[in-house]
Amino acid sequence: MDRNESRRSLIVPEEPIREACGETQLPELGIIEQVWETDSIPHNKIAEHAAEAFGSLPLDDVPEGGEIALGVGSRGIANLKTIVAGVVAEAKDRGYEPFVFPAMGSHGGATDEGQREMLASLDVIESTIGCEIRSSMEVVEVGRTAERDVPVVADSNAVAADAIVPINRIKPHTDFDGTVESGLSKMLVIGMGKQRGAKIAHDWAVDWSLRNMIPEITQQLLSELPVVGGIAILEDQRDDTALLEGVPPEGFLDREAELLETAYDVMPKLPFQDIDVLVIDGQGKEISGQGMDTNVIGRRPFAIQEPEPELPAIKRIYTRTLTETTHGNAMGMGSADFVHADLLKEIEMPTTLINALTASTTRGVRIPPAVETDRAGMIAALSTIGIVSPEEVRVLRVSDTMHLQRLYASTALIEEARERDDLRVVEDPSPIDFESGDFAAPSPHQTDEPTRSDRNCGGCSG
Repeated sequence: MDRNESRRSLIVPEEPIREACGETQLPELGIIEQVWETDSIPHNKIAEHAAEAFGSLPLDDVPEGGEIALGVGSRGIANLKTIVAGVVAEAKDRGYEPFVFPAMGSHGGATDEGQREMLASLDVIESTIGCEIRSSMEVVEVGRTAERDVPVVADSNAVAADAIVPINRIKPHTDFDGTVESGLSKMLVIGMGKQRGAKIAHDWAVDWSLRNMIPEITQQLLSELPVVGGIAILEDQRDDTALLEGVPPEGFLDREAELLETAYDVMPKLPFQDIDVLVIDGQGKEISGQGMDTNVIGRRPFAIQEPEPELPAIKRIYTRTLTETTHGNAMGMGSADFVHADLLKEIEMPTTLINALTASTTRGVRIPPAVETDRAGMIAALSTIGIVSPEEVRVLRVSDTMHLQRLYASTALIEEARERDDLRVVEDPSPIDFESGDFAAPSPHQTDEPTRSDRNCGGCSG
């Protein structure tokens, strides 16, 4: 039996699900929109802001013509190419020789070429950013932690440079809560540590916890290596660039902690805390490290000794596909209760498992039951939440856990939205249309959402 036949054997057709669940009435769905007030950086000013952020760092000790290693990760950061290009241009104008190195731990299948391809999928290539990309999985041990004697490793190309500058978005992490979570410090410890460093960190984190490990190792890296600071990125609810700031080594952790608090305030969230069924059109590594942001879905079933978020409370999650940019990495699919056959077909299990082994989150890659059609997924989810009428059931369909301005919502949630100032009803509920058993309606963020460039309008509101 080949791989395709093996996977097809795991897909449950719609008919036996209908027979097992009996008559299941599906709710009508309308469209709601979250009303957000944002103040993003205009697109034509992003490179300038990035250059200013880099220029604010303490560069006096970097020799003329010195090499500056710019760490760039695999996350889908808005305007990433433009930000990196802005930093590169400013570094060159100041007489330095910048180069980019992938700072993404084990992503890209933990290979040189795989990590280069991950950057290319984000349009971070030499011709668009204006400098060389040096992709290698080789690391150098730069020290060991004081109490636990844990090896501290870093990308060999970065270690050999005259200065190191990580470029990353500050945001809540999916696996743990701490003073610093996903951002500059984590990129230094895990991203710059490549596969070996990521594996070391996640192995020790089982008992030590990343919330304690990352700050301690960050301090050590700052003292051992020529890290002249980092470029911190904040994004608003619309996934637009809201802030670009140079964070110097002095007060590095304190400033990142302050920026994390802001990131929590502005991150996109589901507009309801009590949901019966959540349909997620796509998951992927560029959306979240766990494919679906655990802070959005309220599930963290794979993190050892890390508590789950208390809210939202979601009874069933049905996930439909993997994003193209995730390259088959289905990390986090274990958070779903059901998945569409398309997701199962797209999984590259070696890539997925390597990521899970490195992060010690193997429960996150358990394969949920796979259904042949969206209608089967809805029936399976709705028939396992108890007795709730179609008029009262609370169903949301979202594009992914990062794009949450527009959502399909069931009648009960539409009626609740009418009473709230932070929500707007765009379209009244109507029966769900299917084509060959799958949703006929496009993903919610495609219904009428303005493009990212259109949204860079200063203080516009949604």
